[in-house]
Amino acid sequence: MDIDGDGNVEVDVQSTQLRHRAADALDMLSFQRLDVYQRAIEFLALVYDIVDDLPRGHADRADQLTRAAESVVRNIAEGAGRWSEADSANRYKIARGEAMECAASLDIMKLRKIITDARHERGSQLLKGVVEMLTKMV
Repeated sequence: MDIDGDGNVEVDVQSTQLRHRAADALDMLSFQRLDVYQRAIEFLALVYDIVDDLPRGHADRADQLTRAAESVVRNIAEGAGRWSEADSANRYKIARGEAMECAASLDIMKLRKIITDARHERGSQLLKGVVEMLTKMV
């Protein structure tokens, strides 16, 4: 921003636009924009709902599912932050394995009749998308 000889304010539009873009980029880290990360976060929110509604006596199942679902999210973020492709791929492989573990946990909970068919189906759909995307990323 400059003031001209007549006292009028002149704004450098390009500089202002660059500052706005930089501020937008700070609002969301690069991994947070990934579709796979967004889907994993959506699954994690579902897991928190499932765990909150589990009957007493299933703390171990709740803990296992929560830890695996959180691991999916964390490994995607960590993989996106790695410098080498091999290092990133390794984290994405771990996230994929954790997603598979989540699917197995949902199957067990459905078999034990402690989650609804609708939640099982929704969780399975989200995980299918996560696994498909991660498979392409490794």
